[in-house]
This record gives sequence, C-alpha cells and structure tokens, in this order.
Amino acid sequence: MVKDTKPLAYAANNGYQQKGSSFDFDPSAPPPFKIAEIRASIPKHCWVKNPWRSLSYVLRDVLVIAALVAAAIHFDNWLLWLIYCPIQGTMFWALFVLGHDCGHGSFSDSPLLNSLVGHILHSSILVPYHGWRISHRTHHQNHGHIEKDESWVPLTEKIYKNLDSMTRLIRFTVPFPLFVYPIYLFSRSPGKEGSHFNPYSNLFPPSERKGIAISTLCWATMFSLLIYLSFITSPLLVLKLYGIPYWIFVMWLDFVTYLHHHGHHQKLPWYRGKEWSYLRGGLTTVDRDYGWINNIHHDIGTHVIHHLFPQIPHYHLVEATQAAKPVLGDYYREPERSAPLPFHLIKYLIQSMRQDHFVSDTGDVVYYQTDSLLLHSQRD
Repeated sequence: MVKDTKPLAYAANNGYQQKGSSFDFDPSAPPPFKIAEIRASIPKHCWVKNPWRSLSYVLRDVLVIAALVAAAIHFDNWLLWLIYCPIQGTMFWALFVLGHDCGHGSFSDSPLLNSLVGHILHSSILVPYHGWRISHRTHHQNHGHIEKDESWVPLTEKIYKNLDSMTRLIRFTVPFPLFVYPIYLFSRSPGKEGSHFNPYSNLFPPSERKGIAISTLCWATMFSLLIYLSFITSPLLVLKLYGIPYWIFVMWLDFVTYLHHHGHHQKLPWYRGKEWSYLRGGLTTVDRDYGWINNIHHDIGTHVIHHLFPQIPHYHLVEATQAAKPVLGDYYREPERSAPLPFHLIKYLIQSMRQDHFVSDTGDVVYYQTDSLLLHSQRD
C-alpha cells in the first residue's frame, strides 16, 4: 500500500513541523506566500486616504478633551477627578494615534497637512513629532530584527548580563516598564545611543536635521506653556488637568506597543542576518482586542496589516485584515476577544515580563529566554 505524502508536503510548505503523528505550526518557517499576495487581497478602497474623514477624528477627539477639561474645572471635586484622569489620559493616547497616522502618511496624501496636524497633536502631548516619526519609520522598516528594530527590541544576552540587578528588576517588573517612554525619547533603549530631540543624533540622517530642530522647538514651546500655566493658575491644577493624564497616556502607549510584539501564548521568533525579511518580521506582530477602547484609540490593535502596510488609514484596517486573513492563514494570530475593558491583557504583560528577558547573541532565528534568578526574585 502506497502512503499518501500529500498531507505531509502541504504541512511542510505551510509552516508546520511534524511531532510524532501530529503537526505543530512553526511561526519562524518562511511563509508560503509573498507580500504581493497579501496586498492583492486587500480591497482597493482600503488604500484611499480621506483627509476630511481623518480630520473628523481629530475634531472628535479634541471636542471630547475640551469637554472633559471644562467639566473637571466646573465641578472640581475629588470623585470627578478620579474619573477625569484615566479618561483624559486615554484621549491623549487617541491623539497620539492620529499623530502616528500623520507620521506614516496614512492621514492624507498631503505631506504638509500630515506634518502640520502631526506637530500640533504630538507637541500637545509632549512628543517630538519628527524625532518620533523617523525612529518609528526605522521600527517599521526593520520590525522583528534584533539589531535594527527600534521598538521594544530584545536585549541580547551580553547586554542583559551587563545590566546591574536593580536595572533588570525595574525593567522587567510591572508597572515600571509602563513609564519608560519619556526616558526612551531622551536616551533610547539599552545598547543604543541617541536622542529624539538632538538633530545630530545618530538616529537621523543629516537631511532630517531641520525637521528635528523644528519638532524639538515645538516640544519645548508646549513644555514652557505648561510651566507658564502652572504659575498663572496653580501647579496642582495643571497636574490634575494635564500631568496625571499625561502619565496615563504614557502607560497606554507602553502597554499597547509592548503587547503588539510580545506576550503571545506561543513564543514568536526574532531574526537577524539572512533569515530576516520584511515579511517575516512583520508576521511576528500581534493583533489585540481592546473592547470599547478599539474605537477610541482608532483600531491601533489591528496591528499586523498596519505593520506590513502602514499606508492604510486606520479606519480601513479592520476590513483590510479580514480580507487578508485567508492569505495569512496560521501566520495570523486571532486576538482573544475582550470584555468592554481589556483587563485580560494585563496577565499577558505580566507573564511576558517574567519570561521574556533576553535572546541569544548568536543565531539568525532566536526566541526569548528566561533569567531564572530574576524570575524567582519577581515572585518573592
């Protein structure tokens, strides 16, 4: 009797490895499709950028923020402040996402409009627009690459072992990593040099220096305005209206961006050398469901297609993802459904921080490893 080898060939060609009589999907296996096939599966209208629609989201968010400020000042009681701060911080995060679209050029086809709106939105929440835009472009161009990626890059074992024990504990113990974004803007990640504010930083080519200087000036203007307002009103009022919401925005940013690349129940690969490609790196990103927050933060959790095609406007990402899923197959990881608020994601953040500490200094396909000593200290 001749054994049918077609199922074995199909499995091997679609990212599966045989273990005994069963097959396990291997996310590091080269995908059996090209990026052009994913692109072709996405409806043409999903690529169309409507500046008026984009501006309508800006207007919506700004009106909500203004209404929250007016209500907080008018009623001025401790119960309202407890409600105001997390909601306003979430709205700051929504502004960041719209500025993020400007940085990708998915806000409109006009570079001038993108730059103008991006500067206004990001400066208002103390983000240097061009500095962030360029480093974020580097992140997208090199996603999943150990040496060249820019966002939540794994530490190599050598760099990790050179960290003192307190730095390790703080870096991998929740909630401390949720407050690192401002530090990253000034000094980047361990093992990397440069600042998002310095036009001469090695983050930027010489041709970008003027834009970096403009964004740094806008950031300094906003920071100075906050200092001025604290003098003519009161530092406590500015802290409540802006300071605490700002740190909640930072927590959202670090929480969401980390979980886009970490915390999946199946460990996902990181690449270097010849094993890396734009497609393979992009397929290591993870979609997340944020419940009610999906609409508020402009579907930023729909992240795989965004990473592969950042030109697609946020309001088309869900449809584009649904269209691409038949091509992606098991390389697309269906997000766990969320309750109205995404508390379920906290456990994945904590698990990842306890287990994903460093990657090997060698090898072109690597996975996170765990420092058992740090893991025990986190549990104690």
